[in-house]
Order: sequence, then C-alpha cells, then structure tokens
Amino acid sequence: MTARIIVGVSGGVDSSVAALLLREAGEPIAGLFMQNWADDGSGDCRAEDDRRDAVAVCGRLGIPIHFRDFSTEYWQGVFEHFLAEYAAGRTPNPDVLCNREIKFRHFLDAAHALGAERIATGHYARIDRSRGAWRLLRARDAGKDQSYFLHQLGQAQLAATRFPLGDLPKREVRARAEAAGLPTAAKKDSTGICFIGERDFRAFLGRYLPARPGEIRTPDGRAVGTHPGVFFFTLGQREGLQLGGVRGFAAAPWYVVGKDVPGNVLVVDQDRDSPWLMSRTTWTEAAHWIAGAPPAARFEALAQTRYRQAAEPCSVRIGDDGALEVRFARPQRAVTPGQSLVLYDGEVCLGGAVIARTDAPAGRAVAGDTL
Repeated sequence: MTARIIVGVSGGVDSSVAALLLREAGEPIAGLFMQNWADDGSGDCRAEDDRRDAVAVCGRLGIPIHFRDFSTEYWQGVFEHFLAEYAAGRTPNPDVLCNREIKFRHFLDAAHALGAERIATGHYARIDRSRGAWRLLRARDAGKDQSYFLHQLGQAQLAATRFPLGDLPKREVRARAEAAGLPTAAKKDSTGICFIGERDFRAFLGRYLPARPGEIRTPDGRAVGTHPGVFFFTLGQREGLQLGGVRGFAAAPWYVVGKDVPGNVLVVDQDRDSPWLMSRTTWTEAAHWIAGAPPAARFEALAQTRYRQAAEPCSVRIGDDGALEVRFARPQRAVTPGQSLVLYDGEVCLGGAVIARTDAPAGRAVAGDTL
C-alpha cells in the first residue's frame, strides 16, 4: 500500500513517536531520513548515527524508510544566508529558514513524488481549520512549543502537514517511546544549528568567516579588552567575553550591548538591563502571514522576539512595503536584528518577520558615542 503520510524521521525521540502515533492510528505511513549537511571534515557531524537510529525506529515500527540528500539545497537555501547575516553583524535564526526551505519545501516535494498526500514531523505545534483557513496553533506543552520556528509556513504547507505531538507533553512522548521499545526513547534532544548539531560554535563559524580581532569598549568609548570577531557575539550575551578584573570597573559581569561592525568594535556594559539594550519599538523586514494576509493594517497582538520568550503585548502597524512597525507595551531587552519577531492572537500564530532595527541605543550606536 502506498504511504499516505511520509514522516520525517530524524533519529530523535520526537519524530520516532510521531511515526508511532500515526501507525497506531492505522495510517499507511513511511519514514524519510533527510541528509542535509555534508561532512565538513570536522568530525562533529552525527548524521550517520542519526541515520542508523532512524532505520532502527522504522524497523521496530515495521514501516519502510526512504532517504534523500538535501545538503546542496541546505547550503544554498539556508547556510549561505546564515553566513551572510553573521558577516553583516546580525544574528540569524537558521531554524526558521530551515523549516521553510528544507522540511516544508524540499521534503514536502519529495513526499509528493513518492505518492504521499501529506508529511508529518515531530514538531510541537498544532494545526486546525477555521472559517475556511488553516491555522498554526501553539502546542499544548507551552515549554516545548515550536510554533515560533514555524511561522513562515503558509496555507498549502499546513494543509499537507500533520503534527502528531501537538497535544502531548514531552514526558508522555518519552514514556510512549519507552513503552513501544523504540531505540530512541532515552536519546538526548538535539540542540545547536539546524541539521548541523552541537559543536563549538566559535570554532565552527571561524571555518567560514575569517576572524578579525578588535577592541571591546564601553558605551562611553573606554577600551576594556579585545574580541576575536564581532560576528561571534549577539546582543545581551554574557559568556565568552573574557573580561575579568578590568581595572577601574566593578567586579561584575559584562554584557554585549552593541556591535559597530564597520569599526570592528564590540560594545559592552555591566548592567544586565543596560539602557543600551532596551527598546520599545521594533522595525522589521516584510512580514509573512500564515493566513495569506494580515488581520488589519493596524492591530493589537502578542509578540515574541526570540524562542522561549514570554509573548508580550504590542501594537502593529504595517507599512506599504509589508514591513512592520511594532511598539511594545513595555520595554524589551536585547531585541536583535536578524532574529524573528513572531506575532500571536492568543494561541494562534499569525506570522512574523525578520527584525531589522530597534529604537534601542544599541541599534543605532557607533562605539564611542555616549547615551
């Protein structure tokens, strides 16, 4: 029987249980393992281990498995953009682009080519249909909700997608995997860059972007150290600065509060909630709307400017070019260009956009300027 649903099996527990639930529901399914990162010689790629686990899971479930290599598509559609953003001093979110370009484009195309009607993944999110339109909803498990990373999906993609884990807490997912004897039941959740995994980020990025050391300065222009390259750091970051015991300053942590990319200067402050990090208004690039259009030219919503952040009330104004001006009800810390601003109406994800700039001093400062 031709599989009606192709499950993206990654070799992790979430996709394993997604396949398990669909098989238990009597759906004709098959698995598909995506190879999306070519071996770069670092020895850190765990794709072969994940592939073996995916094969073992499908064997345990008694379902066929297919394999596709999307490494070229990943490089051209995700990774080149990732590098360009870092080189420009921004902090991109590759998981958002990875979902749009790989998991819900090339994977979906591959599933259709195999004769399937839909795909399924182990994402923690939900889909429903209301008033003739498909909606992306938050997962029941708020701590695992991944709708933030899925906000670039559209109507055609949602219509062809299943998220079997959307109503389950993570602890139940692991319990079901263990009860079914799945070999991934106790496997650690993957973290790090989408499809690249966990590794020393600075060393990894340094393989592709040549390091250019420069000065670390305070907002008033005082030099307090040196950095290996401004693109290694993001706003609000505390780790990796190696600024212990600076003469004339308190023995307190330092935080990145600005990046002067042309001048190759990193700006730091010792106040976690430095005014250089705080903003009320954010401007974005052109937005994507899951419904195909925004709810209005101006509206109230909830917004997240990073994953796992509590959603904050805001007012949204849409420009003629589709870009957003978002004003928050209270100041926001470390809203970072390159990251995604995602909008919600309650539990419904409306869509989102890439952050371009904010009204924080960090968003417009050149090192040496003063507040």
